[in-house]
Amino acid sequence: MSAPLLLLDGASMWFRSFFGVPSSITSPDGRPVNAVRGFVDSMATVITRHRPGRLVVCLDLDWRPQFRVDRIPSYKAHRVDQENPSGQVDVEEVPDDLSPQVEMIAELLDAFGICTGGAEGYEADDVIGTLAAQERRDPVVVVSGDRDLLQVVRDDPVQIRVLYLGRGLTNATLLGPAEVAERYGVPADRAGEGYAELALLRGDPSDGLPGVPGVGEKTAATLLAQHGSLEGILAAVDDPKSALAKGIRAKLRAAADYIEDAGPVVAVATDAPVTLSTATDALPLVAADPARVADLATRLGVGSSVARLQKALDALPGP
Repeated sequence: MSAPLLLLDGASMWFRSFFGVPSSITSPDGRPVNAVRGFVDSMATVITRHRPGRLVVCLDLDWRPQFRVDRIPSYKAHRVDQENPSGQVDVEEVPDDLSPQVEMIAELLDAFGICTGGAEGYEADDVIGTLAAQERRDPVVVVSGDRDLLQVVRDDPVQIRVLYLGRGLTNATLLGPAEVAERYGVPADRAGEGYAELALLRGDPSDGLPGVPGVGEKTAATLLAQHGSLEGILAAVDDPKSALAKGIRAKLRAAADYIEDAGPVVAVATDAPVTLSTATDALPLVAADPARVADLATRLGVGSSVARLQKALDALPGP
């Protein structure tokens, strides 16, 4: 099998690093660099583990896209920074000590020549969904702590797997269609699509998605197992001869507008206008600007993490 394309969910990874690495880790001038160190260390670990030939760090250029808010106004509404003075643009609440570190990470990635990807008006999930859907050559490994991305798993035309960081990188689990089907009870022959439909039905409080009232994860999985798809479930609602329980039928009927609106909100985009920061997503084996990398490593006090990343790159086969 060819070397995989690694798609890293940037925000998911540096948020986890920020909260998982002690805030006492600072640069020589006293600035917190715990997220920087954790992110670079995590990147070195996944490169060592999966030995990619290509890698893209995927970015949130719009963490709360308008096309999703238009359909479900509660989408991520609880994450909006209520102290945003302009009131014109939704600003996500981000810890004060994290925002400067995201800029530091961006500087390091640029100095190394490691590709980043984003799409105006779209989330990192959509960048990942688009790049994964477009891939026709190499297997894909998505690295994220966001369960929403389990919907991208598939076996054809290339394998797409998700390295799920829900319990941290040490306990990360590589999930494909078979594992998603087994873990969540969705149909094995359409595990990715089935997971998206499961998420739609059960809702997700962390994203402000209400779901169908009275339909939790187990009920949603049972319905999908019985009817094969959300389309099959809705057909059963309208079929007086179906064996669908009266109570469930009523709940689904009452939530018809939500179900219709939530589809494009829950589904990751596969046609986002992704722009890459470099001419190629090939993973560089040596830094594009070694002097700048060395300067950043010294100024930020992350020399050991940068050395780990370079060691991981050194172990990869040449082009």
